[in-house]
Amino acid sequence: MPNTARLRAVALTASAIATGLLLSAVVADGRSDSASDADLADQKLSWTACPAPSQAEGGGSAPSPLPDGDPWQCATMKAPRDWDDPEGDTIGLALIRARTSGDASRRIGSLVFNFGGPGGSGVTTLPAFGPDYEKLRTRYDLVSFDPRGVGRSAPVLCLDDKQLDTYFQQDATPDDAAERTELVDNTKKFNGACEKNSRQILPHVATTDAARDMDLMRQVFGDDKLYYFGISYGTELGGVYAHLFPEKVGRAVFDAVVDPTQTAEEGSLAQAKGFQLALDNFAEDCVSQVEDCPVGDSAQDVKNRIARLLRDLDRRPIPGISPRELTQTAATSGIAQALYSKDFWEYLTEGLVQAYDGDGRVLMALSDALNGRNENGEYSNLAAANVAINCADDKPRYDTAYVERKLPEFRKASPLFGDYLAWGMLSCTDWPVAGAAAHPDVSAPGAPPILVIGNTGDPATPYEGAGRMADALGKGVGVELTYRGQGHGAYDSKNKCVQDAVHGYLLDGRTPAAGTVCS
Repeated sequence: MPNTARLRAVALTASAIATGLLLSAVVADGRSDSASDADLADQKLSWTACPAPSQAEGGGSAPSPLPDGDPWQCATMKAPRDWDDPEGDTIGLALIRARTSGDASRRIGSLVFNFGGPGGSGVTTLPAFGPDYEKLRTRYDLVSFDPRGVGRSAPVLCLDDKQLDTYFQQDATPDDAAERTELVDNTKKFNGACEKNSRQILPHVATTDAARDMDLMRQVFGDDKLYYFGISYGTELGGVYAHLFPEKVGRAVFDAVVDPTQTAEEGSLAQAKGFQLALDNFAEDCVSQVEDCPVGDSAQDVKNRIARLLRDLDRRPIPGISPRELTQTAATSGIAQALYSKDFWEYLTEGLVQAYDGDGRVLMALSDALNGRNENGEYSNLAAANVAINCADDKPRYDTAYVERKLPEFRKASPLFGDYLAWGMLSCTDWPVAGAAAHPDVSAPGAPPILVIGNTGDPATPYEGAGRMADALGKGVGVELTYRGQGHGAYDSKNKCVQDAVHGYLLDGRTPAAGTVCS
C-alpha cells in the first residue's frame, strides 16, 4: 500500500476476503498515575442494540446475534480529546460487548479485545470473530472498541472514495525520477487532506492516548484490573498499557506480536523478510499438492511467474473490477493480503491463474480488502487512521534519497516485496504532527505474567518479535509460547495446544511454562 510504512498487522476473517488490516512502531515514554478525570470515570454507559456499521467502520449490516441468541450491545464512552487536558473537550469512543454466557458468580470481568491495524474497527471485528471466543465468554463479557481516530470514534478522514480509488492505483514502486516525484506529490496530497479534514484529532491519536482510554474503560466497567486480548498491533497497545499501568494489568494475552525494539525502518525490513517467507511457504505448498500446481512447476517457478506478472503489470495493467484496472501496486497488495492466512492461499492461487489469463478481479478484490474498500466502492477510514496513528507514534521521517540508499537491502530481504515496503517509508514525510519516539517502551516491572504468543510463519509480525516483546516486558512478566504454523496469529488457527493454553490462562489463571511450543 503506497501510503503506509508497513503492511498492516490486523486480524481478518476469510469471509471478508471472499466478499472483497502496518504496524505502528513507537510511543512516548512516561508513566501515568491516573487514567482519567474522576467525572469521566464515574460515567454510566447506555448499552443498546448495535446499529449497522458506519462507512468509516466499513459498512454492512448490524451484527447478528451470538450462537445462543444473545444480542450484541453497543455504547459510547466519553474520553478527553487531549489527555494532557482531561477536563477539556471530550470525544466519544464506540464500544461493543456480549455479556457473559456463564454463571454470574463465576464472571471474572470484561475481556477487552484489540484486533490490530492500527486502524481496525473493533466494533465490527469482534462480532465477526464472536463464535471463536465462545469459550472465553463463559467467564467474561467480551468487549471491543473503535480506538480514537477509528470508525465511530472521532474518525480521521482524508481523501474521499473517488480520490482513494485513484490514490491506490498509483505506482508505489517508482522506477524513475518522474514516478518518484508523482509518489511524493500524492503522499503530500494525502497527508494534506488529513490535516485539512481532521486537524483537531490528529495530535491525539497516539498509542499512549489509546492506552489511557483503555484504563478509563476499565474504571467505567467497574473492573479492578484490565483483562485484555491484543492481536497484532493490539500487542503493542497492550504493552504500552502495561508500561503505563503495570499495577492495573489483569490476565493479558498478546498474539501475533509486534517487535517493540524496532524502528519503523527495521519493522518494514522485517516485514519484507516475513512476507517473503510466507510467499516461499505458499509456493512450496502449492507444488507439494497431489495435483499439479496451476501457478508453477516448482516453487522457484511459482515465484518467477509472479515476479514476471508484476513486471508486466507495471508496463500494462489488466482489467480488474470495472472500471478500475489491476496495476502492479494493486496486485502486490492483493498478494500480500492473501499471505495473511493459509486459509486465503486458495484465493491467491485463483487470483494468479486468472491474472495470467488477463483477468485481475480476484487480486483486486484482495487488494480492496487490504485497503478497506467494500464492494459498493466505499472506503472505511482504515487507511487514514493507520497513517495517522503510525505517524503520531513514529519519530523517524524518511526522504526519497534515504529510501534509494536502502533499496538494495530491502530487495535482498524480498525480491517481491522489498521495493513496495521500502517506498512505503515515505508515508509520514511532511506529516503535520511530530512523531513521539523511535520505538515504544513496554517495560512493565511489577505487572503480572502476560502470555506472549509468536507464530513461526507469521508474515506481518515476524516470529522474532514475540521473544523481544517478552524480554522487553521484563523478567517474570513476559511468558513466551511458540506456535509452529502459518499465517498471521495463532489463536484463530484453531490449534488445540494454543487454545488450551489461552483458555487455561484466561479462564483459570494457569500460566503455561515459558518456552512452551505448539505444533
